[in-house]
Order: sequence, then structure tokens, then C-alpha cells
Amino acid sequence: MAMVRHIPAVLPIRVQEMSFELQLRKIYPNRNIVSLRETETITGQQGLDIQKKTDGSVNILGEVATDPVAAWMVQMAQVASLFTLFTHHAKTFRDLVLSLRNSLLKTGVFSSERVAEQQVVSVVNFDIHLRRDLDGRRYIERITECMPVPQEADYPTDFTGKMTKDVRLAAFMETVLEFFRRSTDRPLYTARNLIEYREGRYVAVHPLSEQSRRDMATYLSGPDQAVFDAFLDSHWEEES
Repeated sequence: MAMVRHIPAVLPIRVQEMSFELQLRKIYPNRNIVSLRETETITGQQGLDIQKKTDGSVNILGEVATDPVAAWMVQMAQVASLFTLFTHHAKTFRDLVLSLRNSLLKTGVFSSERVAEQQVVSVVNFDIHLRRDLDGRRYIERITECMPVPQEADYPTDFTGKMTKDVRLAAFMETVLEFFRRSTDRPLYTARNLIEYREGRYVAVHPLSEQSRRDMATYLSGPDQAVFDAFLDSHWEEES
């Protein structure tokens, strides 16, 4: 609810919920917000298809608590929106990825674990993890950025060069090892904490990736871009 206040008012917001909980149209009556929910005769997928035709820029999905809703989230994030917001109850970022991946597999959208996970990490850019302590106080424990690892790199072809038989065989084995490495445990993403809550204060940990920095700056006006860059430079040192 609070994040909507910081979304530019020129961006139409489309909300899909299983039950109306956010009440955004009441909180922000002057904003272009359309909220939909599933009924006995209209499925959530049909509601999502309608949303795509309403020129929305920001999609908000309520709690991703079931497998079909997880599939909707991936669909919303890939098509017809500038960005998508949703909530989930995963304890760690890895648990979030695995939970969403398993939901895609259960719904039959994908049959390969690796392909399903690849789709998840391509749409989950940031994880804002909230926590509640024993006193009932809620706070943001960490903000994590997900950076997909490029998977399209060419395989080594050194074995095609003119060399002795033994050297060529060794080079070919390196290519084979690279193939098996990519087919088994090659990581699909890197997760880095940008901000962490430590001993009562927020600490800047890892800097924002250059790709995310460029993407964010694209949607900021000139003055806002300057403020954004100054904020990053003042809290995070440049990576070596």
C-alpha cells in the first residue's frame, strides 16, 4: 500500500487479487487504478486477459499463495506491464525462487526444472524481505537484487585449431566438461543484498548492478536522475 504512493501518478495501476485486501482505490481515489478478483463465473486467468487490454503500466498481484497465482505472476511480469509487484511468504531468496519454480512445474506450464527456474529469475528482479521481531515490530530485513547469469555464451572450440593430437584431445575434453557443467549445476542467477538491517540501522552492502541502474534511470526525469545517481554514489562505493 505504501509503495503505491511513490509510483508516478501517470502510470495506470492494475490490481489482481483473490480477495480485495489492498483497498488501493479507497486509499488513492485520484489514481488510475482498476482492481479485479476471481468470481464463480470469471476465472483469474480471464481477469488477467482483460487487464492486458486496459493499458496498465503497473501490475500488482496480491499474495502469491497458490500454484496458479504464481503462474499468473510470471505471465504478468513478462507481458503488458512496466513492472509487477507481488507478495510472498518465502523465508529466503532461494526459497522464493524454488517455491515459484515448483509452482510453475505443478501447474504444467513447464516440465523442466531448469527452464522453469530460468523464467522465475528473469522476472524477479528485487526481493524486499520484511520481518517481525518478538515485540511485534515490522521492519525491512534486507533488499536483495537478483542478477540472471547469461546462458548464451558459446562453447570453447579450441580443439578445432591446428595442434597435436594430445593437445586437441585435451581441448575437446574441456569443451565436454563445460557442456556437462552447464547441463547440471551451472548457476542461473546471482543474489546480492543491497541493503541489510544491522544493529538498529540500515547498512549499504553491495552496490546496485549497472544494468539495473541504467534501467531505473531510463524512467526518471533529468532532475530525478541526478538525485538518483547522487544517492547511489553517496552510499555505495564503486565496485573495483
